[in-house]
Amino acid sequence: MTNCVLCKSAKTSQVVDGESRIYIDCAECGLISLSPEFRISSDQEFARYQLHNNSPDDPNYIQFLSRVVTPLQEHLQPGMLGLDYGCGPGPAIPIMLAKVDCKVQLYDPFFYPREFSSLDRFDFVISTETIEHFFDPAAEFLQITSLIRAGGFLALMTEILDDSQDFASWWYIQDPTHVSFYRDKTFGWLAMSFGWTLIEARRNVRIFRL
Repeated sequence: MTNCVLCKSAKTSQVVDGESRIYIDCAECGLISLSPEFRISSDQEFARYQLHNNSPDDPNYIQFLSRVVTPLQEHLQPGMLGLDYGCGPGPAIPIMLAKVDCKVQLYDPFFYPREFSSLDRFDFVISTETIEHFFDPAAEFLQITSLIRAGGFLALMTEILDDSQDFASWWYIQDPTHVSFYRDKTFGWLAMSFGWTLIEARRNVRIFRL
C-alpha cells in the first residue's frame, strides 16, 4: 500500500471512483490523494487551466473569491504585503486587497513562476482553489509556512470533504487536475505539524495565524 503523500503514514487504504481511478485514503491525517499513475500530464494540466475564466472583471468570480478575501481582510492592516499562491492566469486578489491598502505579489507555477529565496517573507499568504492541485502537499505547505512572517496569516479555500459524502461520487473529484482532498482532520494535522493556529472556519475556508 502506498504511503500518504502528506504525512507519509503507511496507515492508508484505497478508494476507487466510478472511472476506476485509485485514491489513497490516509487514516493518520485524513488526506485523500489520487494515486500517481492516474495523474494527467503537465501539458494537459496547463491546457485545462487556460480554460479557466478568472477575470477580475467578472463579478461572479469576484463574489466567489470574496468567500475568503472578506474574512481575511478583517485581520489585515494597511501596508501589509501578501502573496497569492497559485493565482492562476487572471489574478484578481491584488485588486481586491488594494482596497484595504495591502499589496499582493503573485506566484503560480504555470502563469507566474518564480524562485523564492530565504529572504522572501510575507504578512499573509492566500491560496484559493489551489491546494487540491498539490502533487506533493508536504513540500508545498512547508514552503508556504516558510514564506509567512511570525504572526502572519494563511488563508486557504478548497472544498472540504465531509464523510457523509460518498467520495467516489463527489463532484469535486471529477476535475482531473484535482489530486489532493482535505477533511477537517487534515487541517488539524497541518496546524499541529506546522505550528498554525486556526482563527476562522467557514464552509470551504480556513484561516490560520502563524
